[in-house]
Amino acid sequence: MSQFSVDGSRVVVVGAARSGIAAAELLSRRGARVILTETRKTLEQEQSLRASGIELELGGHRADTLHTADLVVLSPGVPPQQSVVVQARKHGVPIISEIELAARWLRGRVVAVTGTKGKTMTALLTGRMFEAVGRRAIVGGNIGTALSSQVDASTPDAVHVVEVSSFQLELTHTFRPWISVCLNISPDHLDRHKTIDDYVNAKARIFSNQTKDDAMVINADDSRVLEMSRSGLARSVQFAVNTTVSSGVSITEDAIIYRSSEGARTLVPLSAVQVPGRHLLSNVLAATAVGAIAGIDSDAMTRVVQSYTGAEHVLEFVREVGGVRYVNDSKATNIAAAQAAIECFPRGVVVILGGHHKGGSFDALRDVLIAANSSVVAIGEARAHIHSVFDSHVEVECAETMMAAVQVAQGLAKPGSTVLLAPACASFDMFDSYQHRGNQFRAAVTEWVE
Repeated sequence: MSQFSVDGSRVVVVGAARSGIAAAELLSRRGARVILTETRKTLEQEQSLRASGIELELGGHRADTLHTADLVVLSPGVPPQQSVVVQARKHGVPIISEIELAARWLRGRVVAVTGTKGKTMTALLTGRMFEAVGRRAIVGGNIGTALSSQVDASTPDAVHVVEVSSFQLELTHTFRPWISVCLNISPDHLDRHKTIDDYVNAKARIFSNQTKDDAMVINADDSRVLEMSRSGLARSVQFAVNTTVSSGVSITEDAIIYRSSEGARTLVPLSAVQVPGRHLLSNVLAATAVGAIAGIDSDAMTRVVQSYTGAEHVLEFVREVGGVRYVNDSKATNIAAAQAAIECFPRGVVVILGGHHKGGSFDALRDVLIAANSSVVAIGEARAHIHSVFDSHVEVECAETMMAAVQVAQGLAKPGSTVLLAPACASFDMFDSYQHRGNQFRAAVTEWVE
């Protein structure tokens, strides 16, 4: 990949969010004539970007700018179906994602993690396992640090642990992980991908360029993942929480074990696992499977797992007041993630649901809400729809702000119950990001409940 060059080329980066800005800056450092185009009319970074020699086109994406480029790089948030992008493709302009761009210049190996839920936790655990044995790990991608901003730090001895979304994968062409990980597949982002098949096909690109010298870590509990992986050429290593795999990582009564042609060996005792829920345990198994492939010893993996008590906005305990626990799972941005979160708690859960609906049926949550004797506080664009789906089955109230939602939830909660923010929706109808949403929940709990 090191032969790839943009020196002297006219490159257009579409979208000036975090990844787009990082891509534009990287391209500029590599000698490209860069145009960064953005629908917003102003950018906070405008002065520094222009000082770096990057030309800005603000207020919209112009068709003539794209179709006269030598290369177009799309930020993850920009759909490739946009008319200006389609026109550029018809003019023969190569169009790639930011992940594809950055990966062409990486010097170290890549471990890529995808799935509908659990990517961040798995990537963090994996990176820490490499670090625990003295190997240099650089964790980035969809996790919050754009891969383009890490290229200059890439060295041959580095392992890049990259969280990759369907948006980032769908325009990859040469992206080839040493180890790919697919955690699970459930309907998500159908407001962009339109069908579950389109979503699955985007995710499947993680395997597309792997060879028999590479490895893929596959969730044997997920039939969609198993089917998707059949197209891959890499060596398959399975993991499973609910079944026992003949070759791969699964659970005995008290340990996570790895079975191979050489026999079975213990990787991590279950007593070391500090996070709740079987869906989070599945992420632990995925990370240990990567560790086993990479030759990381069991003691190092155990130390990492034991020290991991969770990430912000993922089943994050906020506080307990009056016998009611408040838990922030703002990262549960799809229906499957929300369901997994609700199932972690005993009866009497008050769930704050809603936001920008990305597709999928809320009906999938009905049975788990009934089983948990739940109440629902609906917020955001989807609140009327949520009310209509659940009102005849569980108690549903609506709220227009996060503070109001916490106030209503407190009124519904009884001692011994849990107020759970598990929105099952994207955040950008009311908030800047899922992090902003989670922070607002924590602030509301602190301000109102106390």
